[in-house]
Amino acid sequence: MAKNLVIVESPAKAHTIEKYLGSDYKVLASVGHIRKDTKVDKSTFDVTYEIDPGHKAIIAELKKEATKADKIWLATDEDREGESISWHLCEVLKLPKNTARITFH
Repeated sequence: MAKNLVIVESPAKAHTIEKYLGSDYKVLASVGHIRKDTKVDKSTFDVTYEIDPGHKAIIAELKKEATKADKIWLATDEDREGESISWHLCEVLKLPKNTARITFH
């Protein structure tokens, strides 16, 4: 069983990065955004998010693997979109406070 879970955005990156990291790491992909904005309150600017129906199976797998891992690494892209994806992953998966944020080049 892998001690570390690394979550990236794309399956192709997951496959490539896993080759470099070795057997102590399991690398999975979020396959992009897992939630979408569904409603914004125009007076308070509160946003309601909804799980993307196409990502429910991916979220279930990520949750399952996150419970098995000793350490979780979010390795989404370093742009604003990647930061957003990482934030949504933390919220939806209820990741621990010691979850790390890294980038690969």
